[in-house]
Amino acid sequence: MKLNIVEYPDKRLRQKSKVVERFDKKLHKLLDAMYPIMMQTNGIGLAAVQVAHPIQALILNIPQEDGEQLEENLLEIINPVVTSQDGESVYQEGCLSVPSFYEDIKRFENITINYQDRDANTKTLEANGLLSIAIQHEVDHLNGVLFIDKLSYSRRKKFEKEYKKMLKEKKLLSI
Repeated sequence: MKLNIVEYPDKRLRQKSKVVERFDKKLHKLLDAMYPIMMQTNGIGLAAVQVAHPIQALILNIPQEDGEQLEENLLEIINPVVTSQDGESVYQEGCLSVPSFYEDIKRFENITINYQDRDANTKTLEANGLLSIAIQHEVDHLNGVLFIDKLSYSRRKKFEKEYKKMLKEKKLLSI
């Protein structure tokens, strides 16, 4: 399965993802195909909507302290529901769908989610730190929300200007 990352300002990123009801080979193939593209692009998380599949599925692979990402640490989260959240954390986030842009974003420090795995088993996960931030970032994608939507009005305007300039330069380089 060939996947490409959908980049801002593509309107598909604003789609609300549908609940996964069929836990079949098609879902498994999608999840299997998402992992290498996330790793090739140095990501730690990827929502299915970012590869043009608007379903409530995401994958995460949080690096270890040495920065290495081990495949056995891969989390596949389907139909996530945040059941509790508290605390506050600010982290400089980036996004595979908004390349080359990083910004400090305020999120909850601790969250608990209920979700299903690829075989429809129900699970609960308590997360804090980077895992909590990454889950919130990816769940936002499932709801059509990008991290840049959390910027202040003035910072968002500055981002739009910088990003348009970057896209223009990218286009000129590819000619």
